[in-house]
Amino acid sequence: MLGTRVSKIHETAFVHETAVVDANVTIGEKTKIWHFSHVLGNSHIGARCSIGQNVSIGPNVTIGNGCKIQNNVSVYTDVTLEDDVFCGPSMVFTNVLTPRAFVERKNEFAKTLVKKGATIGANATIICGHDIGEYAMVGAGAVVTKEVLPYALVVGNPARRIGWVSRTGERLGADLVCPRTKERYEEVGGRLKLVG
Repeated sequence: MLGTRVSKIHETAFVHETAVVDANVTIGEKTKIWHFSHVLGNSHIGARCSIGQNVSIGPNVTIGNGCKIQNNVSVYTDVTLEDDVFCGPSMVFTNVLTPRAFVERKNEFAKTLVKKGATIGANATIICGHDIGEYAMVGAGAVVTKEVLPYALVVGNPARRIGWVSRTGERLGADLVCPRTKERYEEVGGRLKLVG
């Protein structure tokens, strides 16, 4: 069901008949929105995204190109996903640090930025106000309570770094060479960077 003032749904996009797309939404080419999902107003979804079943997006959310949002995920106001982000099934974003049902806190939303190529595993929870770095990997069930560095592999509650992953998601050994692509990485000042 489409809102009456939909800004732009690309002609190659697919919106399942049970999905709801509110007014003033942009959906990029070849994006697919599946069963029982809801895209709220003033949200932008890039090209080639896959929005799984029972997903809620927005309002006022930006999702980059090539993102995959699996079933039962809500992407709330002040959460931004850059290109190629993977959100595993039933993972959770928050946008208020101290919620109470009887206290209005919409003016206290904390921003969360998930940077290019990051992966968030199934049932993980991202406490608002903490960025997830490029190509980072958050393990299934982890609870993120602080910034996740680029290429970091974090697990547990609270999430802690247990290693590094490559751009393609392979766990890096002591040599910091990706076993899949042979790309080389270097650790400098407690951060990882791709060197070739």
